[in-house]
This record gives sequence, C-alpha cells and structure tokens, in this order.
Amino acid sequence: MYHSPFEAIGDWHPQPLESLHGQTPPERLLPWLLHPGSLTAALKRLGEGTFRVQILNQGWQTPRPEERRALNLKDRSRALVREVLLYGNSEQPWVYARSVLPERTLTGKSRYLRGLDNRPLGELLFSQPDIRRGPIVLNRLERNPHCARAELSDSAPHAWGRRSTFWLQDKPLLVAETFLSGFNPHTPPMA
Repeated sequence: MYHSPFEAIGDWHPQPLESLHGQTPPERLLPWLLHPGSLTAALKRLGEGTFRVQILNQGWQTPRPEERRALNLKDRSRALVREVLLYGNSEQPWVYARSVLPERTLTGKSRYLRGLDNRPLGELLFSQPDIRRGPIVLNRLERNPHCARAELSDSAPHAWGRRSTFWLQDKPLLVAETFLSGFNPHTPPMA
C-alpha cells in the first residue's frame, strides 16, 4: 500500500509567518517558499539545466479534507492525485510535490493534464496564457513513518512546504511543494 512521504501539520497559513506553529522557515529557504514564478524553471536554473521528475504515485482518489476545502469540493469528490519527487543536479531529491486535479478540471482543453507521465506539471501550467495563481500559503510538514521510500531515507523528520490553488480556464487545481533536506540552495530563485 502506498503512503505519502509527508503530511501537513495543522492548517496552511498565509503571511505573517509568526502564525506557523511559532516557527519560521530557514532564511535561505524563505525566497524559495515565497517565489511566485514557476518552481520548475527556478530549479532547472539552480541545477544548471539538470532536472528530472520521479513519479511516486498517480491515480484517482478522494482528496484529503483540507484539500477538498481549498478546492471547494464536496466530500465524495474524486480527483487525480499526483505525487512526485523533483531532482536537480544531485542524486538526492530536492522537492516532494503533491498535485490535486479535480475531475471537472480535467475536461475540455485541460484533458491533456491526465497524461503528464514524467513531465513537470509546473512547466505546463506556466506555459498557459490564462493561468491564474491564488495566494501562496505555507506549512511545516512531518515525515510519514509509514512511507519507506529508499529515496527519502535521509529526509529530516520535518520540512517546509508551500501550496497554491491555480485556475486554468477558471477550473481549480491544487499544487503543494515540500522542500526536502537535500535541497540546500545558496542563492534565491531568479525572478
């Protein structure tokens, strides 16, 4: 049985950061958490063009209660949930990403999102001229002890993440990105 590697601790919070469980993210990570542009593009620049996506799990399921609230979905709504690891120029994963794409979002012109394979979702989203992004909210996530992925064996017990609702042709989808302990940027993302 598949288990997600990280789970949110409590609610996701907008600014100010003081509301985040009395803790704040490391200074070097803050520009990455708040970066309004494509994280995929920023990671590619940081990795000097080296980038890859590893799919952990992808399938139809009922989103978590807090995800349903963020997307304004009914309790029994189904969505395509995609969980991936993003790698830069290292053998250690940099980011764990969880995307929730409701059934209604994957109709019409957005049907192509059903078959992403190992292509990064962010790259496709930010190439769309009519994409809108909601506010970035932050949370501290904890490692799920039931997830025994070898790629994550060195991960710290806690990590910082961000989440946004995107609207593609006025259809919502949710993207959460968690920065793993193997991600140690020495520069902020470029605008």
